[in-house]
Amino acid sequence: MFENLYWNCNGQQFRVCAMNWQEFTALLVLATAMSFSPGPNTTLSTALAANGGLRRAMRFVVAVPVGWGLLLGLCAAGIGALVVAAPSLRWAIKALGIAYLLWLAWKLSGSTTMGQADGKQLRVGFWQGVMLQFVNIKAWLLALTLVATWIAGQPDALRRFAIVAPVMLVYAFTSNFAYALAGSLLRNWLAHGRRLLWFNRAMAAVLVLTAWWMARV
Repeated sequence: MFENLYWNCNGQQFRVCAMNWQEFTALLVLATAMSFSPGPNTTLSTALAANGGLRRAMRFVVAVPVGWGLLLGLCAAGIGALVVAAPSLRWAIKALGIAYLLWLAWKLSGSTTMGQADGKQLRVGFWQGVMLQFVNIKAWLLALTLVATWIAGQPDALRRFAIVAPVMLVYAFTSNFAYALAGSLLRNWLAHGRRLLWFNRAMAAVLVLTAWWMARV
């Protein structure tokens, strides 16, 4: 994993990876900051678990790293350059993402009973979670940053991708699972009075703020 680490094979030395400690530490810092900061994924993970329980939320929690991994792979393959080079495509992604987040916020804000946000009011399953990554401009920006900083133009780009991708997938799953777990722990407290209604409205407000941020990027 580090700059001076070599592997001997039949008398020949092969560098395992050119990523040094500084680069790897910077990757972990970025992954922590971006993965655990509030966003559409973590907000939905929390809301789905709080309303429908941890087990139901796991479909979405698993979908996030799957969709994110596909997105990162496409960016590493050069598809991300099309998004940068085509303003109309970038605008379309933003518009779809904003519209979807506002729709989710509207649905979530009307959920007043346990299970409703995961049932009649709001359906966000595995495939919806995967597709959300492709209309999430935050996910695109992070993927493009990772590719440009750690992968693109490097002589060992494939090996670097083999480090970056697993790190980000683990963080994507861990962060969303942590938020979902927190949401599930609130279920008993939210079951009293109008707490769930106000909680869902707060989560909906976070989604609206995220959509507003996406519109300004």
